[in-house]
Amino acid sequence: MKLTFSSKAVCGVALLCCCLAATSNAQSAPLRLKQTIPLPGVEGRIDHFASDAPGQRLFVCALGNNSLEVIDLRKGERVHSITGLGAPQGVGYVPDANRLFVANDKGGICKIYDAKSFQPVGELNLEDDADNVRYDETRKKIYVGFGSGGIAIVNASDGKQIGSIKLSAHPEAFELEKKGSRIFVNVPNSRQVVVLDR
Repeated sequence: MKLTFSSKAVCGVALLCCCLAATSNAQSAPLRLKQTIPLPGVEGRIDHFASDAPGQRLFVCALGNNSLEVIDLRKGERVHSITGLGAPQGVGYVPDANRLFVANDKGGICKIYDAKSFQPVGELNLEDDADNVRYDETRKKIYVGFGSGGIAIVNASDGKQIGSIKLSAHPEAFELEKKGSRIFVNVPNSRQVVVLDR
């Protein structure tokens, strides 16, 4: 099967990003493409991804393929696919629990998987357009953007939703402040970057 250029490019960029930590001290050296990893049979758009740095794994949302691709960065190859998803857009990895939270556009379902066996262990119904996922390691919380304007707050240990933050429109992407309590949210339909306090 023919690999699309976008699949190759995204995997190349993902590998490049994973190598940034190793090259951060060499600021005068330009970035170089180190490796590409083919994803045979994966077609369509790729969205967000997450990493398991100690395990050297990359989790890639293959939105157009309705799958989550698991890449072993040591071997430089795909080692597993979780198929039958509904346009997965975001993924978060929780190392303490060895869990994956996979947000799906179709149906707004955030599926929870064991990150060793890749078997489903739960799900959250966010009703519409579950999108970006972030894990707050300090607070042990998962944050999932969803619907026409919200971020769900989920207990990482048991996968239960414990709250949500209302927004004026759909959150397209967001980042958690590393040394602080703020969330920076891109809300394009409102033409805003919203700053929230966790």
